[in-house]
Amino acid sequence: MKVKIGILTLSDRASAGVYEDASGAAIRACLEEWITSEVKFEYKVIPDDFELIVSNLKDMAECCDIVFTTGGTGPAPRDVTPEATEKVCEKMLPGFGELMRQTSLKYVPTAILSRQSAGVRGKCLIVNLPGQPKAIKECLEPVFPAIPYCLDLIGAAYLETDETKIKVFRPKNKGK
Repeated sequence: MKVKIGILTLSDRASAGVYEDASGAAIRACLEEWITSEVKFEYKVIPDDFELIVSNLKDMAECCDIVFTTGGTGPAPRDVTPEATEKVCEKMLPGFGELMRQTSLKYVPTAILSRQSAGVRGKCLIVNLPGQPKAIKECLEPVFPAIPYCLDLIGAAYLETDETKIKVFRPKNKGK
């Protein structure tokens, strides 16, 4: 079974073509390095607009097992990704954001300004990542080990990884 992964970049300037989306590419690069399952990527770059983010998250959650967002997690007025994520999710998973902020504090003191979050909509996990390409791997690496088991628990596709690249956790006797 193919794992369907959505990458939704939220950036007024990248969506307008002012610059290329490096954050979405950084997410995909990490996932391609770690995941051995057959993957189909859905990718979109949209402006930081609350209703547009909500609509796109709902659409992606219908066809994807997991959606990673990048951007819109800071304190600026147009940073509304966590609010949009909370609006579309049935369950929020605050541990994702807590661990990402804790890890980011090792690199920058401004990590406390970050509002990354995660939640579940149906059989889709939605994870908010920062908008800085450098911060993508720094934040994704510590939370990724829990993602395959989370997907198992919500009934999404079975995600397999290269254990030499990243170790994931599944309780014993919880195989396919």
